[in-house]
Formats: sequence, C-alpha cells, structure tokens
Amino acid sequence: MSEFSPLSSPHRSDSRGSTVDSPTGHSAEQFLQLRLAATTRVLLPIQQLIEVLTVSEGQIIPIPHMPAWVMGVYNWRGEILWMIDLGHLCGLAPWYQQSVSRSMHSAVVLNITEHSTTAPARSNILGLVVSQVEDIEWCQLDAIQALSQTPISPELAQLAAGYWQRTENDSFVILDGKAILDQMPQ
Repeated sequence: MSEFSPLSSPHRSDSRGSTVDSPTGHSAEQFLQLRLAATTRVLLPIQQLIEVLTVSEGQIIPIPHMPAWVMGVYNWRGEILWMIDLGHLCGLAPWYQQSVSRSMHSAVVLNITEHSTTAPARSNILGLVVSQVEDIEWCQLDAIQALSQTPISPELAQLAAGYWQRTENDSFVILDGKAILDQMPQ
C-alpha cells in the first residue's frame, strides 16, 4: 500500500505558497530535495509536484519494450501513472544496481500543465522513483546559476534548469519537470 503525502495547493499565493518575495525584494521559491544515489542530490520545484508516495516494488507493473529507466506503471488513485527511475534517467546506476536494495520505493508525482492557445490546458503526470525524498529548500531565484560552470553528466544536463550553490561545498542541480516529461516515449 502506498502512503499519501500532499505537497502544496496549486492555488496558494501567500507566504505558504511556493514563490514569495523575500525581505530583500528578491523572489524565492520552494524546491523539494531528492536523493538519486548516495552522493547525488537534486532539487525539483514544489509547484511541479503534487504528491510524495511510498510504493512497494510489486505495485509497479513492468512494461516491455520501454527504455531501461521506465520501471513500469502504477495504479495511482485509479489512474495509470508511469513510473520512471529518475536516477537512471539522469545517467546514474539503476535502482536495482544500487548497494541499498529495498522493497519499498520513494516517489514523487510530477505534474506539468501544458497551455496552448488552440486547446484547453492539459495536465501530464509522471511518477519519479528516487532513493530518498529529503528536505524542502527555499532558494533565491536570482541565485540559480547556468550549468556551464558545473561538470555533470550529459543525461543530467539535458534535464537541468540550472544549479544552486547553497554553501561553498554544497550545491544542487535543479531539474526541469518539463524536460523530464519530454524524455518519455510517445
């Protein structure tokens, strides 16, 4: 059985929302910190996420002839939710080759709404399986830097919106949910 954990309401606009102005006048945004492997942590914008799940391995049904990072599908609230191994998609070892083997997986539900001038807005959801869901981080938007100064794998670079240097020895790649969704086979 999966555990439900709501993240945020998409309609919040006060200080409990995902984007606020700091006392210095700079915009800050909330990001969820995800661990993909023992030494790899990334951030995803809270407004692109709708839920955190704990899913047993047996609840993910494998689908043949898909990329190796597609784990399969999961019954989420009566809907089919594609589940992907986010670490493997980012160029890391697949979850089943990592030293910590477990029967339960942490996952986040990514929700990207596509707007079009010719059609109604369409919401796309995708389950991202990660090693661990960690903290929520506030990040000044003007502190997010271009990737040109950070050595990362090509797979991770194509999914990244930039990076954030929290301290001298602590930085995070910030992922773009739309770029992740765009990797899914059509």
